[in-house]
Amino acid sequence: MFLVVVWPLLFVIIVIPVVILLYGITRWQSETVEIRKRLERGRTRTDVRRFDPDEIKDLPAPVQRYFRAVLPTGQPIIAVAEIAQRGEFKRDHAKADWVSFTAQQISVMQRPGFDWDARIRKLPGIQVFVHDSYVTGEARLKAALLGLWRAVEHNDTPELARSELTRFLAEAPWYPTRLLPSQGVHWTAIDDSSALATLQDGQTQASVTFLFEEDGMIRAARSDSRNRLEQGALVETPWEGSFSGYETRGGMRIPIHGEAAWLLAANGRDPFWRGQVTDVLYKFAS
Repeated sequence: MFLVVVWPLLFVIIVIPVVILLYGITRWQSETVEIRKRLERGRTRTDVRRFDPDEIKDLPAPVQRYFRAVLPTGQPIIAVAEIAQRGEFKRDHAKADWVSFTAQQISVMQRPGFDWDARIRKLPGIQVFVHDSYVTGEARLKAALLGLWRAVEHNDTPELARSELTRFLAEAPWYPTRLLPSQGVHWTAIDDSSALATLQDGQTQASVTFLFEEDGMIRAARSDSRNRLEQGALVETPWEGSFSGYETRGGMRIPIHGEAAWLLAANGRDPFWRGQVTDVLYKFAS
């Protein structure tokens, strides 16, 4: 009699949640595979294979210092960067509501694109799955509880595309050869510690102001055109990403630690993401 009562209860408590979890993971992974196939199909080749210092001689002084600090002569040009991350994400800018996350990101240099595939902890055993992507000029932001129940979804608009291309450009310190003029980035001088980088992809243009340390390293990237979720809507908000803890990966100096913050008129600098690169794999142009 005991087993007759307990087994159905165990089935409801244990088996059904596990089946739901596995189904959500499988469905999400299938979607991830399709996004990354589209990234691969959209890839184009660069004619430049290695870094030649001659191409930076006319750039603003802080940009020249940066490339000399992070790229050795003859450094192979990156084609794809696969980046693993972990850290914390703040769900509500009005609260100190930090939750942990892990993410796997793939960034394709030509044509510029990326997919950030993250798991954000909501409750013990409960995760929100997130895709933040820019693929062949199309932007998408999707979050789903356990990969099944949609919490947020915004698909391609000109504003979202500009925001996502801005993110791609601002994160280029993790794949520094992408910032070279030969790779399509135009640099404009500001002063001795900052310069404006501009990237065009089809009809979409992104501009980011990079701030440099005295040793040449990028310490921050700023933009006025990132989209912030506000009550389910996307609102363009000034934004800053900061970088630190430079280490050598793939022959290049890249930042291991980072933080992202909204620059709010009412509350000032409001961090919402902080994390570190736990692993990175580069595929170089051939």
